Amino acid sequence: MPSERVRSALAAATERLRAVGDTPRLDAELLMAHALGIPRETMLLRELDAQVPDAFAPLLDRRLGHEPVAYLTGRRAFWSIELEVGPGVLVPRPDSETLIEAALAHFGAAGPASVLDLGTGPGTLLLAALAEWPDARGLGVDRSEAALGYARRNGAAFGDRAAFRFGDWGRGVDERFDLILTNPPYIGDAEPLPRDVAEFEPGEALFAGADGLDAYRALVPDLPRLLTPGGMAAIEIGMTQAEAVAALVYAAGLTPRMHRDLAGRPRAIVAT
Repeated sequence: MPSERVRSALAAATERLRAVGDTPRLDAELLMAHALGIPRETMLLRELDAQVPDAFAPLLDRRLGHEPVAYLTGRRAFWSIELEVGPGVLVPRPDSETLIEAALAHFGAAGPASVLDLGTGPGTLLLAALAEWPDARGLGVDRSEAALGYARRNGAAFGDRAAFRFGDWGRGVDERFDLILTNPPYIGDAEPLPRDVAEFEPGEALFAGADGLDAYRALVPDLPRLLTPGGMAAIEIGMTQAEAVAALVYAAGLTPRMHRDLAGRPRAIVAT
């Protein structure tokens, strides 16, 4: 009996994955490319008639159990960079690119000289900003040692432009920065989440008290102390939190402005 080929295996896997998530074909392709050990683009151009590797079936089974694709492949693309990710760290989402877009609108090509990423995770926002502005330097802060391990490995390519530190939001940070980026936890403790998220991603990066605002209450009052004159902070929010977070920003003495993501949903509050 001839061995199964990549083309037919992708079609079958796509059908099975429809019950798991919204991107079944993409998930199947990413897992197959990982099993083959080649970029997805190379697989689609050259390897659709190749034999299916033995590693694919176990990966597919784990995805059918709702394990995030990024954990299975160990990689996640974000903005113009690719990050190492895995268990213990929040998977970067495309919606968070709204913060980089807001910073680009504020600073333009010249960019900020210094960047602070509060709750940096695997270095997502900091390293995207440093990739966008090659003359900038920055600091990422997180209270998860697991996340900092990923961040330091991801940041190695940026040399001494990227530093990472254990900490609780801005406490203990004495420097001031032109740009502050933060994607804090903002899910209410009782809010339901998809299995991929609830069963696999770290709760401390997701949940923030009964109303999902605890992290904002902790970090927003510190922003004026951490910002340089003329600087800005971009704060990711849940789609129902714009008014509450804007009020916290205003109470801290800063001017809030809301930015929407590509789907038109409130996604960030910019503070200046």
